[in-house]
Amino acid sequence: MFFLFLFVLYSKSFINRGATEWVVFVHGAGGSSSIWHKQLKSFCERHNVLVLDLRGHGKSQNFLGENRKYSFELIASDVIDLIESKGIENAHFIGVSLGSIVIKSLRAKRPDLVKSMVFAGAVTKLNIRSRFILRLGRVLYKILPQMTLYKLMANIMMPRANHKESRNLFIQEAKKVVDKEFQRWFKLTGRLTAYLTNINSLPETIPTLYVMGEQDHMFLNPVRILIKNDQASQLNVVPACGHVVNYEQPETFNFVALEFISKYSNR
Repeated sequence: MFFLFLFVLYSKSFINRGATEWVVFVHGAGGSSSIWHKQLKSFCERHNVLVLDLRGHGKSQNFLGENRKYSFELIASDVIDLIESKGIENAHFIGVSLGSIVIKSLRAKRPDLVKSMVFAGAVTKLNIRSRFILRLGRVLYKILPQMTLYKLMANIMMPRANHKESRNLFIQEAKKVVDKEFQRWFKLTGRLTAYLTNINSLPETIPTLYVMGEQDHMFLNPVRILIKNDQASQLNVVPACGHVVNYEQPETFNFVALEFISKYSNR
């Protein structure tokens, strides 16, 4: 007799007995739940917190999910399944980099689960520079070792001296990603322009905060353009900061994110 064991994503819950609201943190490609360690103390003092590792990342490397075509919708479904297994009715979602796309995909499938969204280093549109870099990467990944390519991409996205800590963290975390999983995520970038256009085509109705680094040369300006006619969205630009705002400037990020979430709690 054979048994099929299905697993939900790896996650860790932090329960605050005096809190009713949940905050769910979603990392980006090549990362893991450890990217949020500078947030945990501040957020756990006010809320229940759930951190997770997406499929193929961190401690979810042996995750056996649906064998469907790889997509952001599939990755979002993993997170939805996890949240439902925890009995969480709705939550505030916080994402970094490509994690912002996972959350927007989740929001498109299940808006009832989302009370508010906070994005650090959000990816909303690819400008000419970012499209060229990703196209180059898709060519190079066929001939370069995974880590060589990831280091190259990390240095392009986070080039300055004050980005070093974030850059090094992402490189270290990427070493833990299954090779095939990295390839699947990277192939997704080939469809990213069309997907971003589709998912950001309508004005947002759920309260959304973008926290972007002033030095995020790839993704800040597209966010500025996106929110011009979007009354539900706000932008906070953090001076002297790059792509991974929550890691480079955690005190600032924690303060503005918690203040934003408090406006939409207990509703």
